[in-house]
Amino acid sequence: MITLYDYLDSGNGYKVRLLLTQLHIPFRYVEVDIMRGETRTPEFLAMNPDGRIPTVRLDDGRLLAQSDAILWYFAEGTPFLPEDRYARAQVLQWMFFEQYSHEPYVATPRFIVRHLPADDPRRGELPQRLVRGRAALAVMEQHLQSRSFFVDGRYGIADIALYAYTHVAGDGGLELEPYPQLRAWLARVAAQRAYVGLLDRPPPC
Repeated sequence: MITLYDYLDSGNGYKVRLLLTQLHIPFRYVEVDIMRGETRTPEFLAMNPDGRIPTVRLDDGRLLAQSDAILWYFAEGTPFLPEDRYARAQVLQWMFFEQYSHEPYVATPRFIVRHLPADDPRRGELPQRLVRGRAALAVMEQHLQSRSFFVDGRYGIADIALYAYTHVAGDGGLELEPYPQLRAWLARVAAQRAYVGLLDRPPPC
């Protein structure tokens, strides 16, 4: 059975949990507390030298890290990833956008607000990060003006990658009220079959 090493409040880990659940792929969930340094132990670093979750151990023992790479691996050959060459490139386009233009400015403020003390120096980063976060949300809002989902007119891993931290952006100070198309898309994602929430702990296997 697949083993997912993860931290429940991680949007990156949530991407993988959501896809595996919607694909009806059973997995063993192992909680790794990033706030206690559990990704920096010799045991974890032997699996993933980058010391990050999520990390997946496949059935054959091979290891795979980086949330979007994991999404691509499991989505291959399923309706969550298009067969058309151009559409597949568009999926990658939005996944790269999520990692470069979205996550640092949507996910990182949430981490700072939720997990760091009020006097932490990193709180000084928030104003500039929130400016960039609003810019990322505006790009998404514009794209969704004439689309139900991000690529090929159907729900897929580009949506999962972007949904994970967007739907909880308010936790970090990014209000979603100015983005009606974005909010409608969030509702469509949450209405998908076999949907699970960010903080829904996977059942034991």
